[in-house]
Amino acid sequence: MLSDQTIETIKSTVPALRAHGEQVTRLFYHNLLTDQPELNSVFNQGNQANGHQAQALAAAVYAYAQNIETPDALAPAIRHITQKHASLFIRPGQYDVVGRYLLDAFGEVLGEAWTSQVREAWAEAYGELAGKMIEAEAELYREGAGWTDWRDFVVEEKLKESSEITSFILRPADGRCPLPVYLPGQYISVRVFIPSLNYSQPRQYSLSDSYAADHYRISVKKEAGVSLNDVAHPGIVSNALHELDVGETVQLSRPYGDFVLDIQKDFSGPLVLISAGVGVTPLMSMLNTVIVSNPGRPIAWIHGYHDAQTRAFADHISKIARKSNAVHVTRFCSNPEEQERPGVDYERAGRVDLDDCDGEKDLFLGNGSPRYYVCGPTSFMSKMQRQLEERGIRPDRIFVERFGTGSL
Repeated sequence: MLSDQTIETIKSTVPALRAHGEQVTRLFYHNLLTDQPELNSVFNQGNQANGHQAQALAAAVYAYAQNIETPDALAPAIRHITQKHASLFIRPGQYDVVGRYLLDAFGEVLGEAWTSQVREAWAEAYGELAGKMIEAEAELYREGAGWTDWRDFVVEEKLKESSEITSFILRPADGRCPLPVYLPGQYISVRVFIPSLNYSQPRQYSLSDSYAADHYRISVKKEAGVSLNDVAHPGIVSNALHELDVGETVQLSRPYGDFVLDIQKDFSGPLVLISAGVGVTPLMSMLNTVIVSNPGRPIAWIHGYHDAQTRAFADHISKIARKSNAVHVTRFCSNPEEQERPGVDYERAGRVDLDDCDGEKDLFLGNGSPRYYVCGPTSFMSKMQRQLEERGIRPDRIFVERFGTGSL
């Protein structure tokens, strides 16, 4: 537990963090990755180039200082971050390295304001937070039943789901099965070598199907106009995956993530699955799992896409809707083609808007127990969350998957 003096000292630095936090974190990453180049394969170089990583870390440090007296308020965010860290196989010793460079960056930016008392307080606070995260990650590694490092998987099959999205069937190169069971909504980290960088890069991709003991499936969007030499673009790894041939190898982590539908604990009540674009992937895992494990459970499937070419899993969703009276499908097409028929090829023209949804069939507003899962671009998820809350849905029944760097 932090001493009262440490807490007061940390609180006194909040104004400086608000004013200079991002300057500190930009310098931190520059110094760290210059001196420790092997860590380039841990950090997303696209988010380094566009500044998102520095912004997220600055926000996290600021939030930690603001909540230094009420650390439990940060528990959900810390849980989210430790899941991602475990998927990248972050080691305890790396926390020591990061802490040293972060404190040194504070000193360079804050100058005389970075007194020995302030440094000691932040060293104590960082050490306590790091200890909690190391402990949480150690527990996740223990649950991994020996899967504590990158593991080779072979691309067995590539399935084109739309003009943008391809599914990859990945089987363990060593043949060891069954693979760890995962909860629908979880992701794996995938690491591929990027020749233009001369080192590997990891990314997280949602598992897009129900559990199978001998393979994992991810469904990945290819970013248009992005060259594999465009090392600053976050989409470079996704595009590198699309260039892989069947039979080639990638490296995987075991599944992680806290955006989940736990069918053992949450086995009844309607589900509303709301997605846009490639945000469909974790919800596809949820849908495919529930229609097998609990086929009578009411599900509303609300999905938005640009046009017929970019509509992923179209035949699969249509087949489910035809076979199951429990699944109600509403598709929003931003740019329907002239020959497409409303009510047949799509239900609504335009972007997803809950004002255009049926309160009973799409949102189960007459039922007090539905759960709502939302995934897509940040602005889309914010809009959906706001519209759901405007309809009286409790926040604890709304779950969103925020892809990105993560912050406190």
